[in-house]
Amino acid sequence: MEDLLQEDLLQVGAVTSTHGLRGEVKVFPTTDDPARYKKLKEVIADTGKSRQVLKIEQRRFFKQMVILKFAGINHIDEAEPLKGAKLYVTREHAVSLAEDEYFFADLAGLRVETEEGEVLGVLSDILQTGANDVYVISQENQKDLLIPAIKECIKQVDIEGGRMIVHLLAGLREMNKGGAE
Repeated sequence: MEDLLQEDLLQVGAVTSTHGLRGEVKVFPTTDDPARYKKLKEVIADTGKSRQVLKIEQRRFFKQMVILKFAGINHIDEAEPLKGAKLYVTREHAVSLAEDEYFFADLAGLRVETEEGEVLGVLSDILQTGANDVYVISQENQKDLLIPAIKECIKQVDIEGGRMIVHLLAGLREMNKGGAE
């Protein structure tokens, strides 16, 4: 288990607290589709000190959270050490992506360049808005640059080459002058 590289894992949630006395935990899903928990059979829990594969016995949804019951964890005292754990799946158990969809783990750290070859910075975060995602590009000695993740702006994503080619729409740099902190 320890030999799995971080790049081979995709985070799907984080344990926020225990729930009840029977060993259930409350999970904040970090996936675009929390309904994927309906089919999820196991997760890898990383407490920061250790990793373990946990089989999901029961699941139910409550507000924006998922309540999970893991096999072999039957009491609150056994669930307590999982508080704060990040839950992962391996890439082979990840959901299928449509064309032009990527996992954040694959996009993070990409060098972002304009079509003209100007290096803008490194993709450091993705903001999820109602309309479309927004890529946060960290720039050296400057405020972050925000670029909408739309076809008009994102021209090429080269995961293997470690870069993304973007088209800056007219006025985008000026709009970003205030930038993100």
